[in-house]
Amino acid sequence: MKKLLTKLTLLVKDKKAWLALVAGLILTFGYAPYQIWPIAFFSIAAIIFCINPNNTGKAHAKSAAKYGFIFGLGWFGAGISWVHVSIATFGGMPLIASISLMALLCSYLALFPALAFWAATRFASGPKSMGALLIATITMSEYLRGHLLTGFPWLSFGYTQTDGPLRLLAPFIGEFGLTLTCVAIGFALYRLTQKEFKTPLISAAALALLVIGALNTGNNRYSGKEMSTLLVQGNIKQHLRFEPSEFWTTMSKYQDLTRPHWDADLVVWPEAAVPEIEALADTYLANLDSAASFNKTALVTGIVDYQLDTKTIYNTLIVVGNKEHNDEHGHYRYLDKNRYRKHQLLPIGEFVPFQDILRPIAPLFDLPMSSFTRGDRVQNNLRANGFNLLPAICYEIVFADLVRGNYQSDSDLLFTVSNDAWFGDSIGPLQHMQIARMRALELQRPLVRVTNNGVSAVYDPISHTQQTMPQFEAATMKANIKLIQGDSVYSQYGNVFVWGFVLLLVIGGFGVRFRK
Repeated sequence: MKKLLTKLTLLVKDKKAWLALVAGLILTFGYAPYQIWPIAFFSIAAIIFCINPNNTGKAHAKSAAKYGFIFGLGWFGAGISWVHVSIATFGGMPLIASISLMALLCSYLALFPALAFWAATRFASGPKSMGALLIATITMSEYLRGHLLTGFPWLSFGYTQTDGPLRLLAPFIGEFGLTLTCVAIGFALYRLTQKEFKTPLISAAALALLVIGALNTGNNRYSGKEMSTLLVQGNIKQHLRFEPSEFWTTMSKYQDLTRPHWDADLVVWPEAAVPEIEALADTYLANLDSAASFNKTALVTGIVDYQLDTKTIYNTLIVVGNKEHNDEHGHYRYLDKNRYRKHQLLPIGEFVPFQDILRPIAPLFDLPMSSFTRGDRVQNNLRANGFNLLPAICYEIVFADLVRGNYQSDSDLLFTVSNDAWFGDSIGPLQHMQIARMRALELQRPLVRVTNNGVSAVYDPISHTQQTMPQFEAATMKANIKLIQGDSVYSQYGNVFVWGFVLLLVIGGFGVRFRK
């Protein structure tokens, strides 16, 4: 006990530990809703200062991991504080339990920067070697964070640049490449504090070449075609969404909001806007199909598909009304192929690992609709009124590889639905919208995002303009969307070039070590 108290006292007196914590905390201001994009560079430079690239080798690796872990606690403790809202408000957990779960989650996520700083310090042989390995290991640790144990790629460094000038690089290197770029710029800033100008100059020249190349080799442009889209936001209270007594009230509300606006080319409703399971909503859907077809349009809605015979349950998007623009009759049929089933399920919310153990512990682990089945990883685009919609449901939009895997050259727009009512009036839904916009930048397709209570919006990745509906209101919004043609470099090659550069950094970092 005495030894532990001694260590805690030394930690409290450690000025670098406090700097690492602050560097992580202020990183939150780089993301939505604050969007102060340069903060990412200064935050990264500050944590690099704490670990000191001049101190390399096995003896200093433990200290670097400590500062990386503290940095991660600040980064995620502030950045994903909205998770506490869902745990405390809808999870039925006492305050001490919800805080403990948040601390556990943040500690797990903080292990990734700790691992990156440990590895770079352990295997580097000096500042130059450290710089190459640091950029590579942080980039690789971010990849691991996005894939290990189903992945949690939220708040990756690259998202801070969604509204900055580096967004011009997104169609070429994606958010993953922007993460690498942010770390490289942060390291260059650190080198400036050491009165070493060579590294920053090389970084600036390389970045300038990338931006010039992005401006001159872009293959995406407006096709000259437009479509009108109606977004319908029901603003259904979270505790009422799956109450059987409220099903018809909710379904009628969406019908009433839509009825005056059938003149749009496409009508979109949010995730699980129809709360009744699909097999039991056949009459309602048939009437909706007829109304959409009569008005020569199509409607896309989220719905839960519980298949009574197999007992499997899917979080689904379906299309009612016209599949092609000149259809005379609707084509919706239960279990027809023109549908999308969510693949990337949300842990706890949509599936519960070790459910036999966890479900009895607390209501958080036994939420309604928390036993979904995964859809296929690769699925066809939805076909609606002659348009091809690239779909993603809620949490899926965070996974760049998944969304890109379903992209097709003839995809007309990126379409995502969600229900962020779980997170109340927090920064979570605004961060979610920022992440969706990054996917639109990567693939160079207009984004249509409709949610239960916001943020519902339309975003154009070429003009960088956004039309947004007010949060926490039942409302509709009609938007005219300019369609885009051409394939981005990222849509065709993904992260191949970024991984190639990471490999070169690793070879360079170890090469310096071996030469010495």
